[in-house]
Amino acid sequence: MARKVFNSPSYVRPCVVDVAIKLLRPESWVFLDGKAHVDYRKGLNGLFTRQALEIYLPGQEEVYDKYFDMFVDLSQQTHSGKPFPYMPMFRELMCAVSCRTFVGHYMSDSAVKKVADDYYKITAALDLVNFPWILPFTRPWYGKKAADMVIDLFAQCAAKAKVRMAAGGEISCIMDGWIKSMQDSEKYRQKIAKGLPVDPSEKPPQILRDFSDFEISLTILTFLFASQDATSSASTWLFQLMADRPEILDKVREENMAVRNGDRDARLTMDMLENMPYTRAVVKETLRYRPPVIMVPYLVKKSFPVTDTYTAPKGSMIIPCCYPALHDPEVYPQPDSYDPDRWITGTAEAASKNWLVFGTGPHYCLGQTYATMNLMAMIGKASLQVNWEHHITPLSEDIKVFATIFPQDDCPLVFSHRP
Repeated sequence: MARKVFNSPSYVRPCVVDVAIKLLRPESWVFLDGKAHVDYRKGLNGLFTRQALEIYLPGQEEVYDKYFDMFVDLSQQTHSGKPFPYMPMFRELMCAVSCRTFVGHYMSDSAVKKVADDYYKITAALDLVNFPWILPFTRPWYGKKAADMVIDLFAQCAAKAKVRMAAGGEISCIMDGWIKSMQDSEKYRQKIAKGLPVDPSEKPPQILRDFSDFEISLTILTFLFASQDATSSASTWLFQLMADRPEILDKVREENMAVRNGDRDARLTMDMLENMPYTRAVVKETLRYRPPVIMVPYLVKKSFPVTDTYTAPKGSMIIPCCYPALHDPEVYPQPDSYDPDRWITGTAEAASKNWLVFGTGPHYCLGQTYATMNLMAMIGKASLQVNWEHHITPLSEDIKVFATIFPQDDCPLVFSHRP
């Protein structure tokens, strides 16, 4: 049923919640429909190719090095080796990784910290049950102020990136890659307009128009919107699940050492990530077992025959839920058991129709490969650099929903350096 909704763009469109349009701005590309949406996506596809993902790895690894040291200091110095809820720290970590991937070093570490802290207000503003209007001192009001701040910061980054890329700078982040494509497209258009000979190899894969700093900023904000809460949830569960299942973590560690030829300090490459089948299985099973996004609101554009006996009226909201498909016992035997091997020796990989973690249809997640690789990089690197223990509480396996799902006790852990 969820798949049918995702694949019915003529009847429905994503709407999130009413206030989302006000925070992300109505002109944002995610609210485009039909051909306009498809055409816009085509211009972004090149930012998530294998070649592009390899470029982003050094920045991501730099963030992980910094934050894993910070996690150890928090445990050993600030909290004297006592358990501490790390969910908020995982949110900050994933925000820092996203910002480094999206805007590189155009944003300072202090600005990244500000975005991570204030993004919480954006998430709170997007609860299903909330004021539909932005009234002073309500959650939507605080969320709008936070979103405006992020948009302004990203626009400043775009202005800096345009100058650097025009001067011949190398691509180091998503914003660089997109702006380079715009500038290459403009050079191509100028040659064509002047009637100059143009070799076919000079034609960009996608000929893009120039986007303003503000337009670029809005698009980068949607990337952060799509990634922040989902990866924060996934990383929290990953660290908890690995701590509670040391035999699985040992296999992840062994595989990560093997692809690095025994040098745990070897820098990550796409070749390494593509040769980690078990780490990949661990990430996919985490996303299946504890899918970050369990529901996605859609607005019905015209009467939608959902089943033979029910038609959703125009203007209503329909909310497909991904959880049942990912816990279907006919597709995933013993669905409430955490079993990475189902992705290696089992039949899980063939169940593409049930794999709705990243959606499906015209609005499927553009960054699904990036998200999976990022989580693989994170847990693989952590397995080599740090140890962590989970302080299990009666609430550890109970789920709370804050846009995405988290352990109710916020995952109390103790980190230490590996010798």
